Amino acid sequence: MRLASLIVAGVLCACASAHGAPEFIASAGAPVRPFSPAVRTNGFLYLSGQIGTDSTGRVVPGGVQAETRQAMENIRAVLLRAGSSMGRVVKCTVFMADMREWSAMNETYVTFFDAARRPARSAMGASGLALDARVEIECIAAE
Repeated sequence: MRLASLIVAGVLCACASAHGAPEFIASAGAPVRPFSPAVRTNGFLYLSGQIGTDSTGRVVPGGVQAETRQAMENIRAVLLRAGSSMGRVVKCTVFMADMREWSAMNETYVTFFDAARRPARSAMGASGLALDARVEIECIAAE
């Protein structure tokens, strides 16, 4: 966290910079996409949506549960590269190609979080996800 010194009523204090420049986290490898995997700003880490792609950039076979597992592993990897963890995630948004697969997606999704510390979440149907994926998940983590 970047710190800035402020003098408030004659007292010097250190606090998070409200106007600090965002830090754009670079991709770890191929394939290169036209966005940052994550951006750190104002005490939060904003992750781009992740789909269930493997290291070659292809969607994993096996349907929504396999894709959800891989998307969550991709999220974990982005968080680790940024010095964070799944335990710091405070909000997720799930986009699904078919909301009838919500229960199957959820069975896999919940295994990535401590039952007592599950992040807030929204889920919605989407028409046409990238690479014909079944699911895409984006997250916000606290620093």
